[in-house]
Amino acid sequence: MGQRWRSIGVVAIGLFAVNVVARLVIRFGFDGDETAADRVTLGMFGVIGLILAWVAFTRGRRYPVAHWGTETAASIGIALGLTMLIAPLLLGRSPFAEGSATFFWQVVLYLVATTAGAFLGYLLLTTLGLDHRSQSLKRYAETSAAKPRRIVRR
Repeated sequence: MGQRWRSIGVVAIGLFAVNVVARLVIRFGFDGDETAADRVTLGMFGVIGLILAWVAFTRGRRYPVAHWGTETAASIGIALGLTMLIAPLLLGRSPFAEGSATFFWQVVLYLVATTAGAFLGYLLLTTLGLDHRSQSLKRYAETSAAKPRRIVRR
């Protein structure tokens, strides 16, 4: 059980760290430049999507979807809470500084980026036939074809 929480925590902290780095780059590198801030934010969402694609690809090989999907969803939920509520406070701002509409649009964009990343990673894994279910069906086909049929005489 502790191993599951450790992997959930590692992914959540990794996603949170990507967001904090992007916020620091925006604050100290492009303070006041809206177009550069939008580009850094878009890049942050791309990196978050790639991280979750990698997580889905690596975990999907070893575990069924029900197992790694719940872990990934928990990681996304924890990272979303940290990103939306704690990250602005680290930089001395309020989470609702730009208004509630901006806050909720950030939540929606974060969920879209994470879901798309995990979905694309698992889609690639399934397309290549390397997912847990395809591999177990392959092993079943190999073992059932390897055993000769027993003839029963009466």
